[in-house]
Amino acid sequence: MDLFDVLNLIGGLCLFLFGMTLMGQALERRAGNKLKTLLGRMTTNRFAGLLTGLGVTAIIQSSSATTVMVVGFVNSGLMTLRQSINVIMGANIGTTVTAWILSLAGIESSNFFIRLLKPSSFTPILALVGIIFFLMSNNSKRKDTGMIFLGFATLMFGMEAMSGAVSGLRDMPEFRQLFLTFTNPILGVLAGALLTAVIQSSSASVGILQALASTGGVTYGAAIPILMGQHIGTCVTALLSSAGTNRNARRAALVHLSFNVIGAAVWLTVFYIIKMLFEPILLSQSASLVGIAVFHSIISIATVILLFPFGGLLEKLVCRIIPDAKETDKIQKLDERLFGSPTLALNQCREVLVTMASVAMDAFQKSVGCILKYDENTAKKIRQAEDDTDQLEDLIGTYLLKLTSHQLDEDESVKATEYMKLIGDYERIADHAVNILESAEEMKSKDVVFSEDAVTEYKMISDAVMEIVNLSFAAFSKEDFDSAHKTEPLEQVIDVLKEKLRTRHLIRLQKKECSVAAGFIWSDLLTNLERVSDHCSNISGCMLDAEDRTMNMHEKQRMLRNSDEDFRQQYDMFLKKYNDYISMSLLKSQSD
Repeated sequence: MDLFDVLNLIGGLCLFLFGMTLMGQALERRAGNKLKTLLGRMTTNRFAGLLTGLGVTAIIQSSSATTVMVVGFVNSGLMTLRQSINVIMGANIGTTVTAWILSLAGIESSNFFIRLLKPSSFTPILALVGIIFFLMSNNSKRKDTGMIFLGFATLMFGMEAMSGAVSGLRDMPEFRQLFLTFTNPILGVLAGALLTAVIQSSSASVGILQALASTGGVTYGAAIPILMGQHIGTCVTALLSSAGTNRNARRAALVHLSFNVIGAAVWLTVFYIIKMLFEPILLSQSASLVGIAVFHSIISIATVILLFPFGGLLEKLVCRIIPDAKETDKIQKLDERLFGSPTLALNQCREVLVTMASVAMDAFQKSVGCILKYDENTAKKIRQAEDDTDQLEDLIGTYLLKLTSHQLDEDESVKATEYMKLIGDYERIADHAVNILESAEEMKSKDVVFSEDAVTEYKMISDAVMEIVNLSFAAFSKEDFDSAHKTEPLEQVIDVLKEKLRTRHLIRLQKKECSVAAGFIWSDLLTNLERVSDHCSNISGCMLDAEDRTMNMHEKQRMLRNSDEDFRQQYDMFLKKYNDYISMSLLKSQSD
């Protein structure tokens, strides 16, 4: 093996790693919606979690990537620590798929159809199809499909280059001596762990081992301990990704490490005992590419069978190693580790946005109550909620801006735009809640009291605004388009009510039934309530526009107002409802 072989080996390794990364990222983007579906199944039971981990890893060809996603899910609260354990176990089995694909390179036959199964035969065709899809299509999904083919072709060309570069090693005594050293199980495990830790991919590490095995100089006695070590080395990626996360996310990464270390320790002991007592002939034979894939799968499956019943004990172990703090951790709600899968990143973003919406709604509801009965503790909670929505707006907005710098498909781009608009509306609702609170505080400090008629009217319009707040929240959080369609008619009614109540109050001022100070506060209240209803209209309008994939703000609502009979019926219904409300309340107060 001369200098040029070394250069070919380095070039082949680079192509192999680049192709694997390229293919994995494209697979992850292409399977985004399927990954979201699989994510929903994680919560069902242990076996569903195991199969989910297996399926996701088989799709994206990387247990490290799956485990990093799991750490992100646990960190964001989308998954519990207990659920993550089953998914991590499944990922260890799913990662063996790559070795089986790479083992096809070892097929030797003169039969035409069997030769077609060799990657060197069909890889050029995949590369041709891939470059056509990538260069000649404007559709992002087809481009990703082309990238998958190109990534696989690059990976296999790299594998062929590595195999060709190391083929001369078979005649080198030093190379054989090196792998005789690795027949010491402890050294073999350390070598496998170190190699995998450096390149941060067990699939790539196994591929390199298969390339070396193609020389015929790697025995099963050396390959099996190296495979065990590779399972440990792959944990480095998840451990690094857990830096800066909450305790449960760090525990998930530690579960990955504990699972593989315990599995390697148990099966290494079994391997050592078998080797010492029986000295199987198989261990001295040269390992084939298929043989390495077989033992890679056996080790992974056997470890899962061994530890699957003890998932609860694994959870207790990592909780003992990383105990609970005296104070509750502040969960980092958004995790950039999910940028590789925009669908999942947006799903996580939506969860935080729903929380933000709930905080803003709660602040508004409390502020409305403070007008009628001011409470100091409630006032503090409203201001804290407004601070929280400000922070969440900044957090979500920054996250979405970073996410949009990645490659998104049409649906993902629409969602990202929708969420950017929604955070502004919910932040403003919280601001108006504080404005209403300040009106309540002004009433308290100046001893302003509304008349009975004004109180009745305030309850009526605040109830109407609370209804539109609930409708818009249902439209967003539950994707309830029926509620979204009801929002705009109610918003139009609230506009009418606002003007009607403003006129009523002017009449009371003329009759000197209320003070001028009360009049200013009343005007501010009506303005803030009406603006909250405007933001609710924006929220539901955004949902309707997103449904049509236009994101042309209010276009759907304008169309409904101008031509939709259902809109007119809803408008008449809400107008009658709140006119009757105020008429009955005023009659009741007069009779009393």
